[in-house]
Amino acid sequence: MGKRYARLTTPLVREGGELRPASWEVALDRTAAGFRSVMADHPGSAFGMFSCSKATNEMNFLAQKFARVVLGTNNIDSCNRT
Repeated sequence: MGKRYARLTTPLVREGGELRPASWEVALDRTAAGFRSVMADHPGSAFGMFSCSKATNEMNFLAQKFARVVLGTNNIDSCNRT
């Protein structure tokens, strides 16, 4: 049987090349800052969204809305077209 790993119970952030425990507020702030930085460097092309035909219409609508409004991208695809 393979290795067993303990489940993370707190977020980790990288400082000086090392991971350290952090609060959810700090981890989410860092994530948002990273997203903003990438979006500023590559407007409209930094992210893409892929949705699934097995999701509900409402979920696919929310996914494309999130991609367009929050991430600022039109790079949206779905397995619906295959």
